[in-house]
Amino acid sequence: MKSRIIAVANQKGGVGKTTSTVNIAAELMARGHNVLVVDLDPQGNATTSLGVDKSTLKATVYDVLLGNAPTEIVVVNTGRNKLALLPATVELAGAEVELVDENRRDQRLRDALAPISENYDHIIIDCPPSLGLLTLNALCAAQGVIIPLQCEYLALEGLAQLKNTIDLVRTSLNTSLHIIGVVMTMYDGRTNLAQQVVGEVRRYFPQRIFNTLIPRSIRLSEAPSYGQTIREYDPQSKGAQAYSLLVDEIERRMEAA
Repeated sequence: MKSRIIAVANQKGGVGKTTSTVNIAAELMARGHNVLVVDLDPQGNATTSLGVDKSTLKATVYDVLLGNAPTEIVVVNTGRNKLALLPATVELAGAEVELVDENRRDQRLRDALAPISENYDHIIIDCPPSLGLLTLNALCAAQGVIIPLQCEYLALEGLAQLKNTIDLVRTSLNTSLHIIGVVMTMYDGRTNLAQQVVGEVRRYFPQRIFNTLIPRSIRLSEAPSYGQTIREYDPQSKGAQAYSLLVDEIERRMEAA
């Protein structure tokens, strides 16, 4: 069976895309699944968060997209038994320009993952904070999208644009694409604003918002600096418990899809 490919996308930065990508992947791994994280952000934060030293990399997802290296030799071991990584560094920023005139420029990631997809139960793609060619590649490769949304008023801006982009991709490029759900991140239940934002998103996406709220958490922020997931860094923390509940919901929705 081919793997389930999920893009974690939002054109806004700082909404918890990388945190969600890494910790969803780690929770799936803990449940016995073989998982590949694809770092498609030139900042390479997913690569760093999983404890991989970018200075030691001989090739990255940039080389894969440009056709300079086969995917299977670029995938690296994260030191975890069932969790692998297709890493990224800042050179990926040049890929959008270099791919503009190439054939199938929006299908490069899909083509690159095809030969290895049967090796994994799940492939989770960490998208950059834009709706450019890299994110388009992720949406063309994925079957489902998870949208992290920060519990702040301005985070609502652009949500309609992202949904429209996903709808356009589904209509013209990838008919299997669907929104798995919107996950509210950095939630602080003590503030009226956070509750209002969640309520607004529930009205906009009544069937798509996840019930699990990811809390604002110092422990979640600290874990990447140690190259660890929250499950490794502090498994009893509220952040770890929240991502476990979130993956429960994700698995139920994927089974029902």
